[in-house]
This record gives sequence, C-alpha cells and structure tokens, in this order.
Amino acid sequence: MNSFYYGKSGKGDFRKEDLPTNRWQLFWEMLRVRISGLVRLNVITMIAWLPLIIVIGSCISNILNAVITFSDYNNYLLTGEMGNLTEQMIAQLATIESMEDFLLATTLQALSNLGVFLIPAIAVTGPVQAGMAYVTRNWARDEHAFVWSDFKDALKENWKQGLGVSLISGFVPIVTVVCYRFYGEKAAESALFIIPQMVTVILAFVWYLGTTFMYPLMVQYNMKFGAVVKNGIMMAVARLPQTVGLRILMLLPIAIAGTVLYFTGHLLSLVVLAGYYLFLGYALSRFVYASFTNAVFDKFINSHMEGVQINRGLASEEDDDEEETETESLPQ
Repeated sequence: MNSFYYGKSGKGDFRKEDLPTNRWQLFWEMLRVRISGLVRLNVITMIAWLPLIIVIGSCISNILNAVITFSDYNNYLLTGEMGNLTEQMIAQLATIESMEDFLLATTLQALSNLGVFLIPAIAVTGPVQAGMAYVTRNWARDEHAFVWSDFKDALKENWKQGLGVSLISGFVPIVTVVCYRFYGEKAAESALFIIPQMVTVILAFVWYLGTTFMYPLMVQYNMKFGAVVKNGIMMAVARLPQTVGLRILMLLPIAIAGTVLYFTGHLLSLVVLAGYYLFLGYALSRFVYASFTNAVFDKFINSHMEGVQINRGLASEEDDDEEETETESLPQ
C-alpha cells in the first residue's frame, strides 16, 4: 500500500502537469489513493449502521419465511408432505381463505414494522454521515484529512444538523406508507385522491435525493438547518437526472445480490453483500456523493463567492502561469 502514497523508486517527482484535468480523472485517482482510508473509515463508523442492517435483515427474513411457508403449504396440499410445517401451522393456514392474501398481509405487516423501527435506526446515522461527509469531501478534492480525528471533529461540530436530517429521513418511510394507503382507500371513493397520493410519493423521493447534498452542505458552509434543507432540495432538483442516476448506481450492489438470490436461491449473495457494506460500502457511497457534490457546489455556490477557490485538485491555467513565473525567476 505504500506505493499509493510514496510511489515507486526511480519514478520522477509529481509535477503540476500530472494533475487531473477533469473530474472523472480526479475521482479515479483519489479513489485509488484513498481506498484503504475508505475501508478504515467504513469500519470505524460501522457501529452506527448496525441497527439499520439488523432492522432491514429482520424484515427480509420475515418476508422470506412467509414465502417459504406459502410454498410449503402449497406443496402439502398437492403431495401431502409436511416439510417444515407443523400440524398447528397447517391448522392455522387451513383457516385462511386465500394464501395469496396471507402472503400479502404478512409482507405488509413486515413492512409496517420496518417503518417503525427505521426511525431510530436511521436517526443514529445522521451525525456519523456528517463526519464522513467532511472526510470524504477533502479526499475527493485531493486535500488531506485524518480518518479519525477529522471525522470526530466534524461529527462534534455538525451532529445537531446531521441528527435533524436523519430523524426526518427516519420518519419519511412510515409517513409515506400511511399517507399512500390512506389516500389509496379514499381514491376508491374519488379519483381526485390519487393526486395527494402521488404527491406524497414524490415528496419522499425528492427528500431522499436532497439528502445527497445536505450532509456535504452542513460541513462545508455555515448555514442554519432550514438553509441546509432548502439548498439540498434545490440542488437535487437542479441536477435531477444526475442525482437520480447516482442514487440508482449506489443501489447496484443490492440489485446484483437480489438478482443472484432470485435465480440461484443461495444466501451466499446476501453474505457477500453484508461484507461489502461492512468493509467499504457506506464510505464508498459517501465518497462518490462527495465527488459529485463538490462539482455542483463549485457551479452553483463557490463560483459566485468572491475569493473562494474552485476546481480544487484539478489542473488549471493558474498552475501553468505560476510554474512559468517560477521558472523565469530562477537565475540563468
């Protein structure tokens, strides 16, 4: 790993022309240099994500158990083999008019429980995400940051705003589900209720897009909580296609694991997925968001602030001018 930081013997010194010329190059170069730091950052912050992992894992387990029970009972009706079923379970299932309704009711109950437990599980991650946002912001623009001390300082300074954002994020799922079901029932009486039903979903969607910017905003600028939320949502809307695409990209590991599980039935894919998030996933996501938000902040905020440096970590004409000046000033 030392070669990432100190280079190889016989290789020339780092020159200004070696600087990345665009953000895509900067992202890959900084990722190569900081990958071990991202692993360490992910591991030391993992304790904050454990409740969320346990809650989601419990929900998935309950739904899978319902699917297995549904399959075993259908097999019992066809072949008479009990499988994992007990006589008591068979007696209870026999009272159900439709097994499809049983599966749907079990799934909805699991999701309802998930919504309740998500509130504290997501809330505790807010201060940690603020600390991660500060460290990854610096790394993404080729600036130094200590994994532990800078993370800790940013957490202490921004924990209130971080907790505020994550607390709202924790309430959003259950509020969305309740409103969606409520307006869905009302829509049977009047089609007009479809409008607030869809508005509820859109607002939840926009909120989660806005959180992509909220944590970097609170660690980079001196803003009140309302301004952080407002600017985060405005930037998400201003860069809607890119923000949506980035969010979908971060869900790719989950989609791959789910696809493998669906077609093979092996739980190994879930173990690999858990290992990915245990050692790298969350920090890598925050690093990707930081690389993206740094560019957006330069365009919409920093470029309009006098004296604020933009395009940090990228080669610029000023670098060339400075190098020429230094060369001219050398004695001949």
